[in-house]
Amino acid sequence: MACVTATNLTIPDELLPADGRFGSGPARIRSAQIDALSAAGATVLGTSHRQAPVKSLVGRIRTGLAELFDLPEGYEVVLGNGGSTVFWDVAAFGLVRERAAHATFGEFGQKFAKATDTAPHLKDSLILAAEPGTAAIPSPAALADAGLDGTADVYAWPHNETSTGVATTIARPQGIDDDALVVIDATSGAGGLPVDIAETDVYYFAPQKNMGSDGGLWVAILSPKAVARAQEIKDSGRWIPASLDLVTAIDNSRKDQTYNTPAVATLLLLAEQIEWMNGNGGLEWATERTRETSGYVYDWAESAEVAHPYVADPADRSSVVVTVDFDDSVDAARVASVLRANGIVDVEPYRKLGRNQLRIATFVSVDPADVKALLGCLDFVIDALA
Repeated sequence: MACVTATNLTIPDELLPADGRFGSGPARIRSAQIDALSAAGATVLGTSHRQAPVKSLVGRIRTGLAELFDLPEGYEVVLGNGGSTVFWDVAAFGLVRERAAHATFGEFGQKFAKATDTAPHLKDSLILAAEPGTAAIPSPAALADAGLDGTADVYAWPHNETSTGVATTIARPQGIDDDALVVIDATSGAGGLPVDIAETDVYYFAPQKNMGSDGGLWVAILSPKAVARAQEIKDSGRWIPASLDLVTAIDNSRKDQTYNTPAVATLLLLAEQIEWMNGNGGLEWATERTRETSGYVYDWAESAEVAHPYVADPADRSSVVVTVDFDDSVDAARVASVLRANGIVDVEPYRKLGRNQLRIATFVSVDPADVKALLGCLDFVIDALA
C-alpha cells in the first residue's frame, strides 16, 4: 500500500469549508470588508490623516465601539500607532504610578508583566503566575496567598490568553484600592467575549482578531479614572517618549485622529467590522455566535477518541480560541500540514507552547458552517493517516 503523506492526501471538495482561514491572528477578514476597502481606497488611501476622509474613519470607530460596548458615561475610545505590544509600553509609562500586579497564564500576559517589571522607573511588579491552560486573577487575596506582599495601583490580566485558549470573567478584584486601575488585555477577546466595561478602567486591544482588521494600531477604552491617571503621571514630570505618551493619544483621539500617520486600511477594515457587528445585534449577537462556533469544536474534542480540550476546566475555556490536545496516536503537526496543503490554514498550535495540539480560532468572522466543515476534514485526515 502506498504511504499516505501530507503532500498526496486530498480532502474531497465536498468536505472543505468555504473559507479555510482559522488563524488566531492575523485572523480572517471578511470579503465584504475587502470590497469596502477596494471601493473606498481611492478616497482615503494615500490622503492626509488630518483631513475629513480619514478623520471620519476614526470617528466611525470611536462611535461604533461606544455602541458595541455600551460605554458608561465618561469612558473614551482612544487610538494609537502600533499594536498591543506598543500599548504595554504606553501603560508602563503612562498608567502605572508605582507598581503593577499581573496575572499571567500564557505568553501574552507574561509579556506585559515583563514590560512593567523591567521598567526602571517602577517598583518590581507583583506577578501571579498560573500554569498555561488555567486562569488566574491578581486579587489582593490571591497575591497574598502566593506570598506576593505589597499593594499595586494597576491590576492587569488578559481577557483571553491567545496562546492557550483560556478566557477570564472580567470583574474588579475585591480589596483593591479605590484609585487602583483595572487594565485588561482584550486583544483576542474584544468583540467576541462578554464584558461589562464598567468593571474595567482600561480595556485595550489590537484589531487583527475578533475585530477583523489588520495590524498597526492599538485601541483602548479608558475610564475617567484612567484618563486622570495618565494626566497625573504626565504632570509629575516623568519622562515619556512622545510616541508612547498616552495624554497625547487621548488629545488626538478627541479630534478623531492619531498622533502619527495611521494604517488607514486597518482603520477602514475596523470600521466596517464594528458596523457589521452592531448591525447584526451588537456584542450580544457576536458573543452568542462565538459560543456556538467554539461549542462545535469542544463537543467534537470531548467525543473524539484521540483528542480532548487542552483547557480542562470548562469555566476557563475560551469561545474565540480553542486548543485541542491529541494523544500520541495522532501527529498534530502532520494533520496541520495536510490541512494546509488542502487550503485549511493556520490551525497550528502556539509555537512556544510545544504541545501536540491544534489551535482553532472561532472569532466572530468565522462562519459556524466552516467550523463544522473543518471538523469533518479533521475526521477524514485523522482516519486517513491512521
